[in-house]
Amino acid sequence: MGKEGEWPIPIVNSITNWRKVADYYSILGISKSAGAEDIKKAYRKLAVKYHPDKNAGNKEAEEKFKQINEAYEVLSDTEKRKKYDKYGENWNKVPEGAQGKYQYGPGDQGGGTYHYEGDPSEFFGGNGGDFSNLFEQFFTGSRRGAGGRASSRARDVESSITIGLDEAYHGLAQIIEVAGQKIRIKLKPGTYEGLVIKLPGKAPATKGKAGDLYLAIHVRVPEGYELEGLNIRQHVNIDLFTAVLGGEKEIDTLAGKLKVKVPEASQEGRVLKLKGKGMPMYNDPTKHGDLLLELHLHLPEKLTEEQKALFRKLKDTFSKNDNYV
Repeated sequence: MGKEGEWPIPIVNSITNWRKVADYYSILGISKSAGAEDIKKAYRKLAVKYHPDKNAGNKEAEEKFKQINEAYEVLSDTEKRKKYDKYGENWNKVPEGAQGKYQYGPGDQGGGTYHYEGDPSEFFGGNGGDFSNLFEQFFTGSRRGAGGRASSRARDVESSITIGLDEAYHGLAQIIEVAGQKIRIKLKPGTYEGLVIKLPGKAPATKGKAGDLYLAIHVRVPEGYELEGLNIRQHVNIDLFTAVLGGEKEIDTLAGKLKVKVPEASQEGRVLKLKGKGMPMYNDPTKHGDLLLELHLHLPEKLTEEQKALFRKLKDTFSKNDNYV
């Protein structure tokens, strides 16, 4: 049993093989010293890569996406991260107020042995020898009270919704339906792909109290737009004459209608940057990315004989050294 005051309790390998140890830092590909911004960047990158919309029918990618969301939900929360760093994967199954240290045994991360070091009464409600409760606490989340009656653990539920890019830009309040119940949610401006919001007590209740609902947000980016962090790249068609002579063009953007000055001799693919007109930063809408307007020439499909003659005449005004002919 160890020295006085110590109570190492092993759980055999066959049980840990039932569920491998989840290392949230490894899942996100970050170090244990990673800051909040590093965690967010890693999460966003992986969430886009393993998004179900991009991996239809890929069960492995679907499972990976769930692991990424689970890891981010814990590591992005300061208090949860502290508990995870101290107790490991089962941080949320350690009783409140426990002073011992829950840690991996030899062979951790590969189906090794778990140990909990501390006062056994923290796990067994004062009945230090009642090992039957150990499995309930670790793998079902329930705990027997003084009367020996097991209480039902609230069950958390994961779901997702897809919103438009304009809704992600401006934010929205919306009523959604999950498992037959209507829930009102409010999304802030700057909502991004892969964001997971927690709605306490909103999971459909089965037995006992309702658990929490974890809602993953997917952002549908329309054709002609691209997201580059907080920057928005928008494709804009301009006519030949505006490209050659320059001019002013009114453009519909997520920030509203904007008048943009197109420089003369603008080439295909030229990018005009409008600072501060990109996506707002989530939780800080005073900060925005930039709007990158990528110009694309829209040439006339049909010309009259008179128009063709004028173009030929214009062509003759250029010398071969101008590289236009």
